[in-house]
Amino acid sequence: MEKGKLFNSITLKSGLFIKNRFVRAAMSEAMGNGKLSPKKEISHLYSLWDEGEVGLVITGNVMVDANALAEPGNIVFDKNVDMNILKKWAKKGQEKGSRVIVQINHPGRQTPKTICKEPVAPSAIALGERFKKSFNIPRELTNSEVKELVKKFGKAALISKEAGFSGVQIHGAHGYLISQFLSPLSNQRKDEYGGSLENRMRFLKEIYLEIRKEVGNDFTVGLKINSEDFSEGGFNADESIEVIKEMDKLGIDFVEISGGSYENPKMASPTEKGKDNIFFIEHTKRVKKEVSCKVVLTGGIRFVESMKNILDENISDFIGIGRPLAMHVDMIKKIKDGSYSPIETKFVTTGIKSLDKKLGGLLAIVYYQRLMQIYAKGKVPKINTNAWTSLINSMINHGIASLFPQRAR
Repeated sequence: MEKGKLFNSITLKSGLFIKNRFVRAAMSEAMGNGKLSPKKEISHLYSLWDEGEVGLVITGNVMVDANALAEPGNIVFDKNVDMNILKKWAKKGQEKGSRVIVQINHPGRQTPKTICKEPVAPSAIALGERFKKSFNIPRELTNSEVKELVKKFGKAALISKEAGFSGVQIHGAHGYLISQFLSPLSNQRKDEYGGSLENRMRFLKEIYLEIRKEVGNDFTVGLKINSEDFSEGGFNADESIEVIKEMDKLGIDFVEISGGSYENPKMASPTEKGKDNIFFIEHTKRVKKEVSCKVVLTGGIRFVESMKNILDENISDFIGIGRPLAMHVDMIKKIKDGSYSPIETKFVTTGIKSLDKKLGGLLAIVYYQRLMQIYAKGKVPKINTNAWTSLINSMINHGIASLFPQRAR
């Protein structure tokens, strides 16, 4: 099959050369150790994506503050991180031409109560009613604390550069802290960070400018942002476009389009056999017409013909792939040599309907984490829909905290 632009190289504003148009979208590997540094075997996992011909690899959800973790197994980039492991991770993931950038994040109110008794947020507004048993009501950040968090994002980016990674991606989606600042539902502040869209995007803009101050203009800085929150009265599509246009003016290298949150997880649906279920494509089309930075479309893209058409029709500059690359690390190499068959991502199950309903998307999250952890140990995982092995493994490693809602992207 003709592959169009799929294996054409591209260069970002920062000067970063990327050998093809495939992006491994961020998924949390849950491979942090007890000291919040990465486990040593993470470098082997990333070497597999490098060998597998992925052009750009985005790491899973690295935290900027050791006091604010999103889920068990998080990694934190701060002064206490093991730089030797980071340097090996960056080196092994890029030896054969892939580029690895670090997704940096703060969970805000989306910090389970098993991890943090007093989460922080733009305003003291809790998650929805069905989450009150899993998450405590957050404390509103003081103005000075907001400014301190801006600096922590900058330091995490500097650590990424010093370790040898090729860039960072600011996580501004999925209901995490930056997303909370952007939404008028979760941000009801009365200072310069709340109210108008201009004020609500101030935190994000200050983070970007702080990162640039720390790393310069020749280090890649991208953004992941919601197309919308899918909540009435929340961050909407028009506001999303305005924020992206503003970040483009500031010099962002690329933007990845996503959507949803813990309350409305639009970004985590399985795919149906024999068809694509491409998320956020209409919003991506709008964005591509408005900005000069590169655009990444992620979610539900399984067929090569669809991938090719997305690039040929200038809908996106990159094809983002998440769960399929956790299942088959050599997926891109197979597309290149013509041996690829579309990958179907199915609901994983315990076989007990009531338990599946109670745990919801958590089953899939720990399942895909387990696949990546097996690859990291030099083994090849079995692909099935049985959730028990991954669920038990997560509980052994992380205790009861592994049963609380979390988001792997």
